[in-house]
Amino acid sequence: MAAVVLSGRSLLHGVMRRCCRGLSGASAEATGGTGLTEAILREKNQQQASEGGGSKDSDEQQKEQKQKESTAYAKKMVLRLAGLMGIGSAGAVVYVFGSNSVDEEGNKVPDEFDNDPVILQQFRRTFKYFRDYRQMIIEPTSPKLLPDPLTEPYYQPPYTLVLELTDVLLHPEWSLGTGWRFKKRPGIDNLFQQLAPLYEIVIFTSETGMTAFPLIDSVDPHGFVSYRLFRDATRYTDGHHVKDISCLNRDASRVVMVDCNKEAFRLQPFNGLALKKWDGNSDDRTLFDLAAFLKTIALSGVHDVRSVLENYSLEEDPLEAFKRRQTQLEQEEQLRLEGLSKNKTQSFFLGSVTSRLWPRSKQQ
Repeated sequence: MAAVVLSGRSLLHGVMRRCCRGLSGASAEATGGTGLTEAILREKNQQQASEGGGSKDSDEQQKEQKQKESTAYAKKMVLRLAGLMGIGSAGAVVYVFGSNSVDEEGNKVPDEFDNDPVILQQFRRTFKYFRDYRQMIIEPTSPKLLPDPLTEPYYQPPYTLVLELTDVLLHPEWSLGTGWRFKKRPGIDNLFQQLAPLYEIVIFTSETGMTAFPLIDSVDPHGFVSYRLFRDATRYTDGHHVKDISCLNRDASRVVMVDCNKEAFRLQPFNGLALKKWDGNSDDRTLFDLAAFLKTIALSGVHDVRSVLENYSLEEDPLEAFKRRQTQLEQEEQLRLEGLSKNKTQSFFLGSVTSRLWPRSKQQ
């Protein structure tokens, strides 16, 4: 009986142990299942986050690509539109400038291109028009810019004086209140009055006629200026408006050109006198010195002014050099006259002594 009881207890303990082990295994399995679930959820969240960031980057890339495509498309359209406008403008230019000229009655004027095909006529006439226009800008308007010299009984001055207007006779000034104004250089009236009988005065400026014409009227109210020449009469060379004396229809040996830019008379350098630019100083005396210099040349009857101007071409200030040489000549002349007077005094003294030493009767 006791043995049966013991075996029953042992069996009970075994069952209880197995139940406890089952419970502990179930709890372990439950705990392990929870950790695995969290890991799976965490990995899914990370994947979703990475997928979300990738989608954002891809969206930005798509936007940039669309912007580039739209910009490229806009450029293409602009270039096409510009090309069409250029072709249209070129066609209009060829049509306008390639058509025949018409007279006052509206009839076509025949030319050398009438026998060519119509399209070729248009192109050749257009080319000729722009070639002539370019030539008009580069070359003077006429090979004879001045009319022939006056003949008797009219008076023609023996020399010709060509003057620049800007920075020689006038100085441009600009202010916010008054805009552009031109200041008259001291000595203009004296220059014209002193030289008008000796020089044919011509104002030859690189300014346009629209600008310069009223300015000449203001500096020459008495009409001392014989002729006026403007930019269209210059020869455009290497970016400079050059004044060609050979086109003036005057003897170059009797022409003096006054300018503040040596490039203006680069074709005939020994016909020019380069002055310093006037800065607007009211105490300036340059035109008075210029009048004295040119008057000396004319009154001396110089046959070729180039022989005189060549001596001053290398001087930084030719008028100052002229004044210095003139002062030196006056001093030399004064010394010469003093020497002559001294010799005359000595001769008179010796003659008086001789007359005293030898009576007149003996001298005879």
